Amino acid sequence: MAVELAKETIWYDKWRVEDAEKTYYENKAKGGAGLSSLAIQIAKARQDIKNSLQGSSSGSQGSGVVSSDVLNRITKLEDENSSFRKTISTLEQQVIDLTKRLAAMECGGSTTTTKATPSKAPQPVQEEDEDDDDVDLFGSDDEEEDAEAARLREQRLKEYAEKKAKKPGPIAKSSVLLDCKPWDDETDMKVMEDEIRKIEMDGLVWGAAKLNPLAYGIQKLSILCTVVDEMVSIDDLSEKITELEDYVQSVDIAAFNKI
Repeated sequence: MAVELAKETIWYDKWRVEDAEKTYYENKAKGGAGLSSLAIQIAKARQDIKNSLQGSSSGSQGSGVVSSDVLNRITKLEDENSSFRKTISTLEQQVIDLTKRLAAMECGGSTTTTKATPSKAPQPVQEEDEDDDDVDLFGSDDEEEDAEAARLREQRLKEYAEKKAKKPGPIAKSSVLLDCKPWDDETDMKVMEDEIRKIEMDGLVWGAAKLNPLAYGIQKLSILCTVVDEMVSIDDLSEKITELEDYVQSVDIAAFNKI
């Protein structure tokens, strides 16, 4: 039976060769490496099959041996092809895993933020007296003093002295209590107070007032005022009050205090 099958020209295992050839060209199109030897073996197998088919028509016994050898080699090629497929699949999976790891590392590196060290707040600059700005009272020990430097220093000393002289000092004020005496008990003390308060001078501020008994039913007006010493003279103020002849007989200083 085997001899009869060997003499037949039917190619029963053609699909195996076609699958191997298809796999070869697919791997070649994908740029697979290490398949050159497989391609050579497939080409040789095809040639052997052709030779086997041609020799089968002559009915020789050796053709059957060739066909069996070809089948064994094709089986071996299929096994190797399957092994290559598994290896390629494993490599592809490793490449995918490496790509994912690299992407994760890049994402992790980009999201990592470093804490910025807080910058120290600038120290407040101590304000200096504006009157002392640009005033150098002492010359440099390292530079030789010449005529120009001496003149400049003298000029700055003079300007400094002028600034100090123009700088206003504390304003001196005084609190004065005045006793204003009327002519008699018929003097309208309310009107007299109103007339006195009408007196205005720069640096003069009127304060509280009250009536105090003087003698024989006559009352005097004790009125308080605050004056700037450099602007108001108490003598001048007393004179202005006594000019109210219809109401005021005399003015006395009851109390005088510096503020």
